[in-house]
Amino acid sequence: MQYEQLDPFPSDFFWGASTSAYQVEGGWDADGKGPSVIDARTEFPAGTTDFKVAADHYHRYAQDVALFAELGLKAYRFSVAWTRIVPDGDGPVNAAGVAFYHRLIDELRAKGIEPIVTMYHFDLPKALDDQGGWTNPATVEAFARYARILFQEYGAKVRYWLTINEQNMMILHGDAVGTTGKAGGTGKKGLYQQNHHMFLAQARAMALCHELLPEAKIGPAPNIVSVYPATCAPEDVLAADDWDAVRNLLYLDLAVRGSYHPLAWAYLVERGWEPDIADGDLATLAAARPDFIAFNYYSTQTVGASRGDDSDLQTRGADQQIVRGEIGLYRAEKNPNLPTNAFGWEIDPVGMRTTMRRLWDRYRLPLIITENGIGAFDELVDGRVHDDYRIDYLRRHIEQIQWAISDGVEVFGYCPWAAIDLISTHQGCSKRYGFIYVDRDEFELRELARVKKDSFEWYRAVIDSGGTSLGDQAAAAVAASVS
Repeated sequence: MQYEQLDPFPSDFFWGASTSAYQVEGGWDADGKGPSVIDARTEFPAGTTDFKVAADHYHRYAQDVALFAELGLKAYRFSVAWTRIVPDGDGPVNAAGVAFYHRLIDELRAKGIEPIVTMYHFDLPKALDDQGGWTNPATVEAFARYARILFQEYGAKVRYWLTINEQNMMILHGDAVGTTGKAGGTGKKGLYQQNHHMFLAQARAMALCHELLPEAKIGPAPNIVSVYPATCAPEDVLAADDWDAVRNLLYLDLAVRGSYHPLAWAYLVERGWEPDIADGDLATLAAARPDFIAFNYYSTQTVGASRGDDSDLQTRGADQQIVRGEIGLYRAEKNPNLPTNAFGWEIDPVGMRTTMRRLWDRYRLPLIITENGIGAFDELVDGRVHDDYRIDYLRRHIEQIQWAISDGVEVFGYCPWAAIDLISTHQGCSKRYGFIYVDRDEFELRELARVKKDSFEWYRAVIDSGGTSLGDQAAAAVAASVS
């Protein structure tokens, strides 16, 4: 639908940015922190670094928050490292780790930046993984205890909570995102048992948040994208529906409605992958209710009908954002209407509007985008980073948020990935996302100096204008910063 005039962004819209603990903090074993499955990794793609130092945000958080304030952020979405709070996942609490996040949150609030806290972003404690990880129901209890600690410690300061980041990507692409640990060696039935236990943990956390913090709001944070049929052939449309159920609706229906999506459940039963459901599980799931849906969006996916043979498995170098075919379900297709970035991810701003409309239509819960961005090989030249490609990417996606708002969708925030350069999930520090450049390479830390990119100046002008200036005025701010 076209409009003669678009609705404005809400005056209290959360113009923000995002990071995660293990990708930005460093200090992987500092001040009593225990190892996570990320810290325990020993193999990385050739030429890429580990996460031990990252951007050293743990030691430089005050400097970074000052830059976030200069950027004009209204919100900062970050994650707490479970093993910084409870080093072994379910034992003694680490006072030094608790104190760090108090300092970070206090610094944010002093600068007028709303903290949006992710409770679990891929970094399961290694000690729990050694005991079976999410396969073990005891991990559900450990997470519920961890959630209680967070709510009791930070509940007076944090109003917005995210439960589990991209649970669907941990199940569907655990090897790509490096989150499987020892427990990831299980088969598909074991993975979907882990999935079920994560849903129980999430439901427990939601209920506990509402019990302890009645004024707070909490929601899930899956990776959700629209799925297109390759053609208008009915079989392709059916395949897109099937994949949407397995990739998206399985995770959303359990988080929002507290029940398994029927088509997704049929898929699990057909393959013998359905989880064992203990007495009381369904009641636990049904009792939890989120206040909003946070979702991460990078690229839509296009699929065609399964041919029932190995041709379905063509993947185009599949990772968590590039669709991977499955025999008997769908085949992966390239969308000829979309450009791709340097890493093969298709760029589809309009698809984000479509995704928001579908989420709002199905669930009628407020939405916040908690990741969206373009990774690129940014270069520091004469003290500047000219990332016009990032400006163009973000501008076109922000435009689509305003279109969605005009469609009647309730969207209350946009937190692109990332506030500052960090270590990419599986492509090292060379793949950069931030508004702030961190001067290091894969294996040479240098001084880890912070440098504002052109996109920093552009986004600051966008925020200052409340989203009314995405073009000339914002571009002028970039030009003024260069002169």
